[in-house]
Amino acid sequence: MTETEFKLRGEFVELCNLLKLAGVADSGGHGKTLVAGGQVRVDGVTEHRKTAKIRAGQRVECGDVVIRVVA
Repeated sequence: MTETEFKLRGEFVELCNLLKLAGVADSGGHGKTLVAGGQVRVDGVTEHRKTAKIRAGQRVECGDVVIRVVA
């Protein structure tokens, strides 16, 4: 499992955009597909909202990648 840290540049980032910015998805559209397919978990729970607001302190998992969001 690969763990990476994402530095937040505001109050939140939308989930599909986070996947793109962190390099997990090739594009925002690919990120939306991953979320819609139930392949993304936020704080251990499967997330189906493509534009879920991800804030500092949250942990996002997709496949073998873990993204820790920090302020």
